[in-house]
Amino acid sequence: MNIVLIGMPGSGKTTVSRILGKLLNVPVYDTDELVEKEHGKISDIFQTYGEEYFRNLETQAVKKVASMQKVVISTGGGCILKNENVSLFKSGGKIVYLRTDIQTLICRVEGDTLRPLLKGKTAERLEKLYKDRANLYQSAADICVDTDNISAAQVAQKIFETLKF
Repeated sequence: MNIVLIGMPGSGKTTVSRILGKLLNVPVYDTDELVEKEHGKISDIFQTYGEEYFRNLETQAVKKVASMQKVVISTGGGCILKNENVSLFKSGGKIVYLRTDIQTLICRVEGDTLRPLLKGKTAERLEKLYKDRANLYQSAADICVDTDNISAAQVAQKIFETLKF
């Protein structure tokens, strides 16, 4: 069974996935890293080709990792925008939503220049993304873990205990 982490930018998916991978002694894959390894920086892809092009590259990465066995997968924040991605992930594992309060997210990503959808007015854009995506995350998830006021290690431990490994 795979464990797939979804959530807003700044929810801790990448950090938690690495800790969880060590806890479980399984490989960890990050869909954003896979796209960047094959196609270059995500911010450049967005700027040159647009979001839709990036989402198609993201789905290619999802297809690769979703077919694997016993891995932890960290996704980009918008990965759940395509139903195909959610279906692929559910077919081989459990989706864990790292639910994080909007104020916590703003504090975590303020000043981050690497996230193309947050360039400029970070708080405003993050609030809009949150409004647009919160229900999608919730409906895609098999499990929700609140990440506010706890460390990434504690989040990983909660996932580990909830899924009873």
